[in-house]
Amino acid sequence: MGKNSSDILVETMLQWGIDTIFGIPGDGINGVFEALRQRQDRIRFIQTRHEEAAAFMACGYAKYTKRLGCCIATSGPGGIHLLNGLYDAKMDQAPVLAITGQTYSDLQGTRFQQDLNLCTVFEDVACYNQQLMNPSQMETLANEACRYALSHRGVAHLNLPVDYQMKEPEGVSKHRHGHDTGSVWAPQRAIPEPEQLARAAEILNSAKRPAILIGQGALGAAHEVVALASKIGAPVSKALLGKAAIPDTHPLSMGGLGLLGTSQSQTAMEHCDVLLMIGTSFPYMDFLPKPGQAKGIQIDDKADRMGLRFPIDLPLIGDAKLCLQQLLPLIDQNEDREWLEGLQRVAASWKKSLEEQARHEFPIRPQQIGFELNTLLDDDAIVSTDSGTNTTWAARYLDMRGDMMFSCSGTLATMACGLPYAIAARIAFPERQSVAFVGDGGFTMLMGEFATACKYNLPIVAIIVKNNTLGQIKWEQIVFLGNPEYGVDLHPINFAKFAEACGGLGISVEKPEDLRPAIERALASGRPAVVEVAVNPFEPPMPAKVTLQQAEHFAEALLKGEPNGPQIGLTIFRDKIAELL
Repeated sequence: MGKNSSDILVETMLQWGIDTIFGIPGDGINGVFEALRQRQDRIRFIQTRHEEAAAFMACGYAKYTKRLGCCIATSGPGGIHLLNGLYDAKMDQAPVLAITGQTYSDLQGTRFQQDLNLCTVFEDVACYNQQLMNPSQMETLANEACRYALSHRGVAHLNLPVDYQMKEPEGVSKHRHGHDTGSVWAPQRAIPEPEQLARAAEILNSAKRPAILIGQGALGAAHEVVALASKIGAPVSKALLGKAAIPDTHPLSMGGLGLLGTSQSQTAMEHCDVLLMIGTSFPYMDFLPKPGQAKGIQIDDKADRMGLRFPIDLPLIGDAKLCLQQLLPLIDQNEDREWLEGLQRVAASWKKSLEEQARHEFPIRPQQIGFELNTLLDDDAIVSTDSGTNTTWAARYLDMRGDMMFSCSGTLATMACGLPYAIAARIAFPERQSVAFVGDGGFTMLMGEFATACKYNLPIVAIIVKNNTLGQIKWEQIVFLGNPEYGVDLHPINFAKFAEACGGLGISVEKPEDLRPAIERALASGRPAVVEVAVNPFEPPMPAKVTLQQAEHFAEALLKGEPNGPQIGLTIFRDKIAELL
């Protein structure tokens, strides 16, 4: 017997370097699963408990490895379940191949069981979206899908009718002259024109208060970013997906920007006269320089992202690393460090404030979790965080250093991604610490994946900030809208017992003095572990600088009957007194 279309699909995937596929089998995709079974020595199948998690894992795998991630699901509901994780990949530019099953080709359109037009469903999320119409197409479509996903840094979707999955191709069509497409691709490495680089150097050399904002496009260009910033005396602020682009401990690093950012980053944006943006589409425009304040230069390899958030005087379209390498020789050494040193003093004060907020206190402050974990992480640890107040504590307290990696759902900002990301990271890098820093709300959504970690003996550590509330939503209701919290309370779950029921290690922490030993035990256990930490639910993730409007909204919420107003007010008041002292 020759190779059927599923054999050809998996062989093509292997040629593209896909070594791991996440998903759940089903009758609409079992032909492909047979091809995977026969090649299980060359390609790993990771069975997840939910297809959404499979897509998150594929996204996380792509982010951390810089290779093509892959997920698979059956027809109908299985394919639909992939969507949230795939939108995460689309919006954060992670290359992912999604394979879905389909009902029998001759029964499509007859309202047969699970007869659902998944290509229509995937039309918005996918940059390449095709259904197999003939087994002879398989190699061509598979090559195109992988090429598109990598070239566009997005989702490619292949939908496969179940009867075609086991059929052998009938030969190459005469219309293609006996040729098939190849499994080859090379990344685009463009650099701007010399005149543009010279103009950029002129703007940067004339700046009195330059500032740099980097995102995930600067990952891999740390040396060049630091070299440029050192020459011009520029502070470097970071969008969250670019947190690991340069070390948080570097004296030029000002930390994050935005609601979960730092005071020094916000001050830099408020007073700079030139802003250089490198590989970022930072979405929160209110935190960028005011119109007319600063000249803008943007480095990005996608022209359609130029000026998306901030008016740009000079777009530099090209690869960040290569572009900076070409730009550096044109930059003059700026000996004036007054601007930078002023911001470094703000940064030192901010750091002291963070340390004070992380003090031992009962109930445990969530800041203490980030502070303690930060000192226990290896210099090559991989940290995945979720969306919520936990993101604030991770962004502010976990210092990237050495070869550490960090990611989260950046643009989609979806809950539930932290645990699947951590699992994918441990699979990709089995010798490195993989930590999920998550909230109880996000963890609950896909907590079944902890059983996945146990099944495959993946010693990930999930640190759960347990406040029994949807914290970020609560603070948005209070501070952004001026309304009392509503609909955010969570029914408590004993996550430690859940972890043990799955076959892992579960630790509950309620006392501040028990926190550090618990994290140490989990990291050293060599087992999948959960450390749930009961924290003060009234601890707000305060922005670096509170606006008058935010203060007014908080007062409005109190007047409207915010039930926990006194406790929240007391917490904020104590922090402000500590800062003054």
